[in-house]
Amino acid sequence: MAQTRVKPKPGEVPVLGGIAEMASRFDVILCDVWGVLHDGERAHAAAGDALTRFRALPGERPRRVVLVSNAPRPGASVQVQLDGFGLPRSAYDAIVTSGDLTRALIAAKADAPLYHLGPERDLPIFEGLPARRVPPEEAAQIVCTGLFDDEVETAEDYRSRLAPLRERGLPMICANPDLVVERGARLIPCAGAIASLYEAMGGTVIYAGKPHRPVYEAAVEAAAALDGLSPAAPDRVLAIGDAIRTDVAGAHGFGVASVLVARGIHAEELGCHAGEPLGEIAHWLEAQPVHPDAVVEVLRW
Repeated sequence: MAQTRVKPKPGEVPVLGGIAEMASRFDVILCDVWGVLHDGERAHAAAGDALTRFRALPGERPRRVVLVSNAPRPGASVQVQLDGFGLPRSAYDAIVTSGDLTRALIAAKADAPLYHLGPERDLPIFEGLPARRVPPEEAAQIVCTGLFDDEVETAEDYRSRLAPLRERGLPMICANPDLVVERGARLIPCAGAIASLYEAMGGTVIYAGKPHRPVYEAAVEAAAALDGLSPAAPDRVLAIGDAIRTDVAGAHGFGVASVLVARGIHAEELGCHAGEPLGEIAHWLEAQPVHPDAVVEVLRW
């Protein structure tokens, strides 16, 4: 059973040169994908090297890396994308996505016709499922995977579209709880932004991914299943990510340690977005609801 971790004080959170300084304390790494392993255009070579090195460490049980992504697509689809970005498969053992959990939620209510709110690129989330996609006026539930055009739209553009759905009391499954992700040097809105708006309007939202507990349970179980072992103890699990709201808060809620990658979605807030070195972060951390156990500029060994 997960333990509740005591939040470290902002001034006591160490800034590490890389994860080698703490890696031997853990058997499993649950690693975020977008913003940590790639920027939406290409893989970060140092990150792939760091995870590969972790997997090679000796120990009482095999060291495992499970990629935990809020991507609204199945893990197999994410793997194809990672191959295209150049992330070596030696960097990880398995992938668990919010898309995988969304598929399970859809399958559990296969008799409820759904309205897919999101771009066509996310359609793989429905492949092989008995789900019936219908126009919004015929739906009994909403599956939100993102904005139709995240290059130009914002969540606020969807208010009028959401209003009649809220009036009918349709529940929404949010297949990507992230508010934003990096795409190159820009921040792009995600399904989580629409879901937050729907909640603010009084709608009911079921979140499939981080920071919610089910995705962490699935990831730890996936790591254990690789070797036929029981799940690793919470104090032997490390979560790595670039978002306070999802990665660090999710790890804290699940009772495991976390490392925040500074040069991710918080880079501009931390003053290191344009190649500037990471400076004093205690003041910024003081304003956050939860704190990581350590910070690294980028994921490296």
